[in-house]
Amino acid sequence: MSRPKNPMPDSVQKALQENDLSGRYEERPWYQRNDYLGWIIRAKRPETKAKRLAIMLQELRAGDAYMNMAWRPRQTKSRSDNPTD
Repeated sequence: MSRPKNPMPDSVQKALQENDLSGRYEERPWYQRNDYLGWIIRAKRPETKAKRLAIMLQELRAGDAYMNMAWRPRQTKSRSDNPTD
């Protein structure tokens, strides 16, 4: 299954920058970033778009949720963590 790529609206880009969350957004997996954008874009009413954007920003700030589900970033092993090095 292939997901269509959702465009980044200017309002979302601006909100990420103003809230200093661009880095946290970019750290998320591609599918999460794409799902957030699609979820915001598909809202019909401006109030709904604003609410969804606020939820995304809060989840990025907290770092422990994705679409109201618990989420934890994958731990990557650094070379110093590898006991065989």
